Amino acid sequence: MPAIIRAEQVTKSFGEVHALKGVDLEVEKGTVLGLLGPNGAGKTTMVRILATLLLPTGGRAEVDGFDVVKDAEELRFRIGLAGQSAAVDENLTGLENLQLVGRLYHLEKGLAKQRAIEVLERFDLADAADRATKTYSGGMRRRLDLAASLVGRPDVLFLDEPTTGLDPRSRIDVWDFIRELQSEGTTLLLTTQYLEEADVLADQIAVIDRGSLIAQGTSDELKEQVGGEVLELHVENRDDTSRVVEALKGIGTGDPSVDPDEGAVRIPVGGEGPVALLESVRRLDETDIRLADIALHRPTLDDVFLKLTGRSTVEDEAEADGKDGKKEKRGRRGGKEA
Repeated sequence: MPAIIRAEQVTKSFGEVHALKGVDLEVEKGTVLGLLGPNGAGKTTMVRILATLLLPTGGRAEVDGFDVVKDAEELRFRIGLAGQSAAVDENLTGLENLQLVGRLYHLEKGLAKQRAIEVLERFDLADAADRATKTYSGGMRRRLDLAASLVGRPDVLFLDEPTTGLDPRSRIDVWDFIRELQSEGTTLLLTTQYLEEADVLADQIAVIDRGSLIAQGTSDELKEQVGGEVLELHVENRDDTSRVVEALKGIGTGDPSVDPDEGAVRIPVGGEGPVALLESVRRLDETDIRLADIALHRPTLDDVFLKLTGRSTVEDEAEADGKDGKKEKRGRRGGKEA
């Protein structure tokens, strides 16, 4: 399938801070790309450039055949964006918010209302259509924001951490909505810190760290980089993680990954899982290190990410996104920065 999103050596700097350092990216039409990375890795910066909200410092990018800089105005009518914060006017009703979005897409008044009613029903918000948005719960506002991104029936939809802050039931509903959109031919670029989310939804996964793309492939392809089983240990005293690494030196088939915030050490052990487990227990019995848990498991995307970056996706590096001192308060709707 042809690439509907293509980025070539995209860079973005905020003063001396290099948020993106020559990122190449391709997304095939009708697929879901999961863009993974810790806070500050550059995910949101990349999305904002592709959505024409931010000018790149260097490189070039195209979406649906349109250059994100030269053809920005025309491109905005073909894409949708749901940012990290719900971009709704609290003083308008849910229906009025969506009608406003439709008008920004230059839809005729009657069609804008029709589309608004359709997406309100799709997100189970029809009963609240005539209520002021300020009376909505946080989950309802998030669903309204997602609904707004669909009013223009975009060919490409950017979802920047769409399920952050949602309860488990609402998160599953959003997953179903993403699958439904893909089945209808929509291309989606999804940023997330939830590794399970990327594992379930994404056809391809790209891992970005400190402004650079460090890996890309299917979930299974990335997991193969870890290989075999993983021995995972959790210590009662988080300060003991470095001591565990020292005590278990030589065990496993690769370098251990350490997550000091969780007090976790993960060691790839290939096909020697039971032997490595027994040897680890024996060695640690000779120390005063107390374990909270120890287990073998198949590689997960978390193992992949820890191996590639040396840290968890939830660590806040705060090195890139938002370093321009500005926060995205409202999403782009219908060719305008709202």
